[in-house]
Amino acid sequence: MATRDVKLLGTWSCPYVNRVQLALKLKSIEYEFIEDNPYNRSEILVKNNPVLKKIPVLIHGNKPVCESLIIVQYIDDAWPIGPSLLPSDAYDRKDYFGGENIGYIDIVLGSSLAWLRVTEIVVGVQLLDQTRTPGLAKWAERVISNDVFKDVLPETKKLLELHEKIQAFIKSST
Repeated sequence: MATRDVKLLGTWSCPYVNRVQLALKLKSIEYEFIEDNPYNRSEILVKNNPVLKKIPVLIHGNKPVCESLIIVQYIDDAWPIGPSLLPSDAYDRKDYFGGENIGYIDIVLGSSLAWLRVTEIVVGVQLLDQTRTPGLAKWAERVISNDVFKDVLPETKKLLELHEKIQAFIKSST
């Protein structure tokens, strides 16, 4: 699929945008990423999501698709090539939530793991603990070590810097 046919409006630090990026990468779909500031909405965002005016927005052949969960389902339906993101057998559960391959729930939950790391550092508490939540902690490590997630999820250091900027802005505003 040519890049000009698929565009994604979003920002690098948004886990909802990361969901869509993960789905596109898992399906090997080339796309153009258009960085959009959610606090200073662009004309292209307002045009393609006039009701909510929120990111992410996937534009496929000049038709917008909004809301990250709907976009991930759309990607799975529109491009049947590659691995299925939605499990064909609801009872087939192995290494990932969707079985042996990364699927829909892994994308939905895994897209938040980068911000979860930041939260753990800022608060000083390990939320996914091998002792208290061994299965969930094992799943998170497996997902984070996957090459697709490594390529898409923002680095902890960059997110921490963004967090500090946001906190400084909040303090200066009050």
